[in-house]
Amino acid sequence: MKFFSANLQDLSALYVNHLQKALDMERQITKALPKMIEKATDPQLKQAFNTHLQETQSHVAKVERLLQQYGKDESISCKVLSSLVSEAEDGIKDAADASVRDVTLIASAQQVEHHEMAVYGTLKTWAGILGETDQALVLESILEEEKHADVLLTGIADRVNTTAETRAYASTR
Repeated sequence: MKFFSANLQDLSALYVNHLQKALDMERQITKALPKMIEKATDPQLKQAFNTHLQETQSHVAKVERLLQQYGKDESISCKVLSSLVSEAEDGIKDAADASVRDVTLIASAQQVEHHEMAVYGTLKTWAGILGETDQALVLESILEEEKHADVLLTGIADRVNTTAETRAYASTR
């Protein structure tokens, strides 16, 4: 339970608060992705996670620079990402079959991507309203990378989901 809330009296304060949460979100992802890379068995999935890890490290640096413009360098806990990472870890542990684990990894990664798209879409809009054109462009570039990662994961999922389903069907015969 939170006894004191942040003093968010205007859109600018709310924007900075959410940038700080985005920074924590990206840092959590940089910690989670190496574990996901290790657990993935599909080569394309491993490569997609490796590529996105590099992009995520770049996102951390970009969000840090945006926050520095407001004299901020600390993050604020992103509870949504904490929950998504916890769910992903549970799914990885529960999946005994490698193909099912890959399906679980993709589903978890896409849930994270969708959250990131919502966060960066909102931040980009707020930056525009606040007249922070340069920041909006940076946020748009991050948003586009998140969208690309989601499309890539969907393509991999189309193949991996079918493989997992085929294995399940074969094992019941």
